[in-house]
Amino acid sequence: MSEPEQVFPPAPDGDVTGAGAIAIPAEPATAEETAVRHGLRHLNAARGMRQHLRAVRMVLNALLLLALLYTITLTKALLIPLVLAAFIGLALNPIVAFGTRIRLPRWLTASVLMLGLIVGIGSGVGLLAQPAIGWFHGAPTAIKSFVPKLRSFTKPLEAANRATQTLVSSGTSTRAAVPQSAPVSISAWDVVSTAPKVLAAVLSVMLLVFFFLIYGDSMLRRLVQITPGFAYKRHAVTIVRGIQTEVSRYLLTALLINAGLGAITAGMLWLYKVPDPLLWGAVAMFANFIPYVGAIVTTTVLAVVCMLYANDASLEVFLPVLTFAGITAVEGNLITPMIQGASMRLSPIAILLWLLVWGWLWGIPGALLAVPMLTCTKLITERVRGWEWFAHIVQR
Repeated sequence: MSEPEQVFPPAPDGDVTGAGAIAIPAEPATAEETAVRHGLRHLNAARGMRQHLRAVRMVLNALLLLALLYTITLTKALLIPLVLAAFIGLALNPIVAFGTRIRLPRWLTASVLMLGLIVGIGSGVGLLAQPAIGWFHGAPTAIKSFVPKLRSFTKPLEAANRATQTLVSSGTSTRAAVPQSAPVSISAWDVVSTAPKVLAAVLSVMLLVFFFLIYGDSMLRRLVQITPGFAYKRHAVTIVRGIQTEVSRYLLTALLINAGLGAITAGMLWLYKVPDPLLWGAVAMFANFIPYVGAIVTTTVLAVVCMLYANDASLEVFLPVLTFAGITAVEGNLITPMIQGASMRLSPIAILLWLLVWGWLWGIPGALLAVPMLTCTKLITERVRGWEWFAHIVQR
């Protein structure tokens, strides 16, 4: 006799494994699925590890950059003469190389160049020191004598200022005393105490330039010799020679252009009968190493000088300033790009950022050396594999 069939109640809606349902065992995973799961797990772990390593690398690079900036700021007294001597040596190296090609010893050509450089710098300092000190001492007196000349321009402003003060004071009779600025003067002790530091810096730069000119090529040759493999040696020689040629050409070109601008500025100021034209021509020459900012600073200085030494306050006072602005506009937009070519052009944003960084780190010497350093860095990164992106960013 057969047993009666048991009937189980149906499971509620949405519950496929109800209380009375029979559990169906899951099918065991195959070997391929297990391998895929392990592979995905290892892939996720490797991806997470790479992200962690990337974050650690970014933090380490930021710390390295901060440490490098701190080191550059701390050692600026050592690095500024070194960088300046390296630039002067690179600029004069083609002349020494030409002397070598015509069978002249390197030490002889370098000695003649250094002697001419010392004579030129000494003559320039001797010509410009007296006008600079005289202008520095005579500036307060010139300002006091120029103030009465501005009365015709400042009378309406003074009347408006008095009316405003009357309304604001509303009967107050007391007036605050205007503090008088102390006259600026340079004593003999200042000159004596500063001279040894200046002479030591100049002597160190001269010695470094002299030894760079004599032993620079041999040092580069030894650096190439330690490069492994003939192919690497040939590539290193090509890179070093190309960088040396391009940097030397840029430095000599910039020096000649700036010297020409200084000479034209001095001649123009002499024709306009502006006092001390050689001094302001030298200022224009050195300031032109700082693009944009140098021209603005020189224009402002010339405007102040022309106002101080003018006989009367008229628009003719600003003719030298307008002429200099036209000269710098032609030089910056026509002559320099035509001579240097497209490979030397830099982005204005990159120039201003570079000026801010190096002016903050090294002050005025950093601002003067910033653009030559940026141009040399661009020329180097163009030829070094993996750094082409920097040259592409800073190029105009």
